[in-house]
Amino acid sequence: MSEDITQRIEQLIRSEEELDAALYAEVAEDLEADQVALLLESLPRDERQECWEQVPEEQRVDVLVEMRAEARAPLVKDLDSKTLDQLISGLDAETLIELAESLPDDVVDIALARMDERQRAHYERSAQYDEDAIGRYVDHDLLILPQNSRVRDAERLLRREVPEYTTHLWLVDRTGRYTGAVPTLSLFGKPDHLPLVDLIDDEIEPLSALRSLKEATEAFEHAELSALPVVDENGLLLGRMSMRLALELLHEQYEAQMMASAGLDEEEDLFAPVMRSSRRRATWLGINLLTAFLASWAIGLFEGTLQQVVALAVLMPVVASMGGIAGSQTLTLMIRGLALGQITAANVMPLLRKELSVGGLNGVLWAVVIGIVASWWFSSFAIGVVIALAIVVNIAVAALSGVLIPILLDKLKIDPALSGSVILTTVTDVVGFVVFLGLGSLFLL
Repeated sequence: MSEDITQRIEQLIRSEEELDAALYAEVAEDLEADQVALLLESLPRDERQECWEQVPEEQRVDVLVEMRAEARAPLVKDLDSKTLDQLISGLDAETLIELAESLPDDVVDIALARMDERQRAHYERSAQYDEDAIGRYVDHDLLILPQNSRVRDAERLLRREVPEYTTHLWLVDRTGRYTGAVPTLSLFGKPDHLPLVDLIDDEIEPLSALRSLKEATEAFEHAELSALPVVDENGLLLGRMSMRLALELLHEQYEAQMMASAGLDEEEDLFAPVMRSSRRRATWLGINLLTAFLASWAIGLFEGTLQQVVALAVLMPVVASMGGIAGSQTLTLMIRGLALGQITAANVMPLLRKELSVGGLNGVLWAVVIGIVASWWFSSFAIGVVIALAIVVNIAVAALSGVLIPILLDKLKIDPALSGSVILTTVTDVVGFVVFLGLGSLFLL
């Protein structure tokens, strides 16, 4: 499918004729809303606007929901009042939650005024939760029955249009509090008069609406169900977390982590304005510049040594690279462990001992190899000893840092995936250079 999208993007961009409805219809044929959104985001802004104007009105809302916020905002901003009015007609609570950040406040108010009382209540309840809370994104399309219902009531309900991922019916008391879930398969062959409470699956635990998206996704994964109920702090049933939502959140979390490792936001537009992109990236480049100056300062302390022993300058990248690679391996392992909730105070020390043992073993192994190569290359046994010792120390420090840095950042509520690699690289560079050049000063001068 990615190759198909690529070909369609090229077809649009390389077309020398003005984009018209026929060309768009040919390119976008058989594409779903999420694929059209990806297609639009892949076009330069001028072509994107032209292509957007050819999107059928009945598909526009779905396409906007699938687009990243930054790519969506200019399209919404350029809509005239009539088109915008048509766009917000008939929005449900979940769709408005997704689009609200891209819509002016007065337009959101108009959309709310046009909703029925039920959808408006759904929106107001969802909007009170933070963007990182599962309560904000619950699916309100689910089958609910009073807890005193019987099998015949459930069968009657199931004769209507059944939402996707419906494997359970959700029971509530008179106040709307969640009381249990009844598997639809358990209804077959049961007497019509049997109370549904007798068929409740006691193993299903509802999700708190306050739980983070990450925690909710992990709970969903372990539940092995197609949907889980979501309740507020008073036990009221707000909606459900469906398999579709869980998969979307997993994809977004992966993308966010990947982008964060470079100091970027997952909502960033591929064709964002040059000045805006430059400002964002300048911050991250500035942070890296500070760490580079710190490493340069460490090297400058041994300026005299480098002037007299040029071989040390040639071998410095080897020391830094070996420490950086070893540290990044441990760091990646730790970030995954923290993300999965595997790292606790009880297993940090055993894990630290294990990583130090691995670092020590690899450090000695590669120190011997690099020491032999350096000795032969520069015809100096002393240089081989110096770099071998520096490699051992730096890889051990890298292993130690790879364990402790993400734990410390996690305690400080800082995403280790965002800044862990920068800090680790700084530590391994500075320690590696200081140890290597320091030993060089002792043994070679």
